[in-house]
Amino acid sequence: MTQGTTLPPETPSRFDEGPAPMEPPYNVDAERAVLGACMHESDIVDAVRPILGEDAFYRPAHETIWRALLAQHREDRPTDPIVLTELLQQQGDLQRVGGRPYLHQLADVHYGSGSAEHHAEIIREKANLRRLFASAIRTVQRAQEPGADPEAIRSEVEAEMRAERERALASGQGRLNRFATDGWSFVKETGADAEPLWGTREKTVWAPGESLMIVGAPGVGKTTLAHQVIFARLGLSETVLEMPVAPSRRVLYLAMDRPKQIAKAMARRVFDTDETILRDRLVVWEGPLPATLDKEPDLLADLAAAHQADTIVIDSLKDAVSTMVDDSLAVAFHNARMRALRGGVEILELHHQRKATADAPRGQRPSLDQVYGSTWITAGAGSVLFVTGRAGDPAVTLHHLKTPTGEVGPLDVTHDHKRGTTTVDPTKDPAVLLRNAPGGLTARDLAAILIGGGDPERADVEKARRHLARLVDSGLATRADGTAGGAGGGQQTRYYASSRHLTAVG
Repeated sequence: MTQGTTLPPETPSRFDEGPAPMEPPYNVDAERAVLGACMHESDIVDAVRPILGEDAFYRPAHETIWRALLAQHREDRPTDPIVLTELLQQQGDLQRVGGRPYLHQLADVHYGSGSAEHHAEIIREKANLRRLFASAIRTVQRAQEPGADPEAIRSEVEAEMRAERERALASGQGRLNRFATDGWSFVKETGADAEPLWGTREKTVWAPGESLMIVGAPGVGKTTLAHQVIFARLGLSETVLEMPVAPSRRVLYLAMDRPKQIAKAMARRVFDTDETILRDRLVVWEGPLPATLDKEPDLLADLAAAHQADTIVIDSLKDAVSTMVDDSLAVAFHNARMRALRGGVEILELHHQRKATADAPRGQRPSLDQVYGSTWITAGAGSVLFVTGRAGDPAVTLHHLKTPTGEVGPLDVTHDHKRGTTTVDPTKDPAVLLRNAPGGLTARDLAAILIGGGDPERADVEKARRHLARLVDSGLATRADGTAGGAGGGQQTRYYASSRHLTAVG
């Protein structure tokens, strides 16, 4: 020892004793309490079995007694120590578990049915820790082997952790209780009444806890629109398309599809004053993921946790799933999506339409079956925006095909490709159209204008009627009820801009 260096008196030297033995976690008292409670009341077996799962007891004798209790309860037989003694003796296990005296000793340990589930949770937790403990020991042993390969060891550890996670989720406690809640809490406390991430309560584009998918052909501005929403989430603006956007803590952008082009598109909106925010609150993943989301359904949630992100952008879906047309893989992707959403991560997805529909006439309303891939891709999305137009054309149309609340649009919008911004064409704003119609408008009149002329369908008329009704509710319009048809025909309900609205904008 170096001169002048001494050990504190309260710290004895262990240099000659070797390393202190490590003992795996366990709680024998909790194991005894659960077994004793089950002996007193066989119904407790049903209460603790989902919590314990498989191989939860540390002492082999306790695991043997537990299996005997399960066998008795399964056949609706008594579980008292006298009956268990007979069963274990027939099996040849009685002496191995401690004999008749130990069974009666366990029966004397009784804390009541109310404590059994809490004791079972302790046992389950210790069992989970023992598995992790054993995995850590194996890792240490592998790392000390001659010629150990760090990458191989890391892969083995990751495989073990994935298997452990799946086992924990499939166990009784994880599978049956982890994500269960009572009906009142589900309705009142799960955020169903939360403010939208983008839009208003009446016209929501992106709802919390539900993914937003932006679909369109290449070159119509999906990425341009998504970047504006994300930059607004980062606090660099407050609205997109004149609708409010809620702030985010940190965004993880999965730039899997042409990351260099994504960087160029973002650069149009980035200024020197944005450096601090972009360094602290935007994380960009470049290129393919370590695995597709259909193969590793926890990967999306794990990425968000690793980067402390509450928002993920998937650009684009085709790069995140093995194939988009297989229904089973689409369902697997949706499971990945839901696991992330369940963890409080908001998701924005960019996706493509079917090539056969890419050249549809401008203004023609698309449908969900024009989205590329399995129908389960859109079935699991909370909101779907479809952008129609020609590649590179600054003027495109947004159609809201799947809505959390009231439908937004269709909106004729214009991209400024130089600045990376998008604005709404005011000539298709119902409020502007009504203000510019001195004789007022009927729902059919408005529908014809919004679809670009021609004879509107019933759905178009109803949509226009909802637009006008909202203007009335907000005080921007008045309504003159029509009359029923007779021999001379009827008169449709007509809407007029209110005097307050005309004065405000005059």
